[in-house]
Amino acid sequence: MNHAPHWTADPIDLLRVGAGFRLADVDPGGSPGFEGGKAAGAAALASGLARLADLQEQLFASSRMGDERRILLVLQAMDTAGKGGIVKHVMGSVDPQGVQLASFKKPTEEELAHDFLWRIHKEVPGPGLIGVFDRSHYEDVLIARVRAFAAPDEIERRYGAINDFERELTATGTTVIKVMLHISPHEQRERLQDRLDRPDKHWKFNPGDIDERLLWNDYQQAYQAAFDHTATSDAPWYVVPANRKWYARLAVQHLLTDALERMDLDWPKADYDVEEQKARLAAS
Repeated sequence: MNHAPHWTADPIDLLRVGAGFRLADVDPGGSPGFEGGKAAGAAALASGLARLADLQEQLFASSRMGDERRILLVLQAMDTAGKGGIVKHVMGSVDPQGVQLASFKKPTEEELAHDFLWRIHKEVPGPGLIGVFDRSHYEDVLIARVRAFAAPDEIERRYGAINDFERELTATGTTVIKVMLHISPHEQRERLQDRLDRPDKHWKFNPGDIDERLLWNDYQQAYQAAFDHTATSDAPWYVVPANRKWYARLAVQHLLTDALERMDLDWPKADYDVEEQKARLAAS
């Protein structure tokens, strides 16, 4: 699809993980394809809200007439990178009945008793919905790799299982959009400091965030391995620079809008005689 007027180049092409991609080469403070600053970005985000909401409603309405298509947005990131901001400022603009949000925390004992994808299958969005995974099955090849919660051969098996799972999703009508929000360690320190400085943000802070931060380089390597193994044509990865929150939100909004536009959606046609019903209503 043609990129929106406020983009100088389509961010989809600039952000998509392709052959030879290296996470270390991505500038977390960049804004690929967008030359404006924060004010221009906020204005562009606001201007796209109505279009995204309209397309989402068309998708939801179509499902009531048998359309099986749906979208799954996977959000992965280091702590404080802005996953919650995406949910609030991008997904918050659409009808909540058309959104299915799942947040994956530390597995429960019941979940650990099953294969790692068991809990993920239960949260796959239904027809007409935009599903959002706040963290996802990728935790099982990220933290599980960094913290050695699983053996190396099991991590390798999981890459294959993930590809099979996502291939099955796309084959049954799901558009999979995988986003890694990429921030710098300096930016994360600033955001963690802000959470500690503000009593209204203490609830967002977890001492364990610092423990994970100390393993920053290990996580970058784990993300790179995940991209190398699971960036496919059916379920692509997009690495979105996220030091600038406004840019990350705008980029994800564009990814979703583009995916919906590619579905060539329209409002479902009435399965009744509209004029007859107008007459009946007038006479009632």
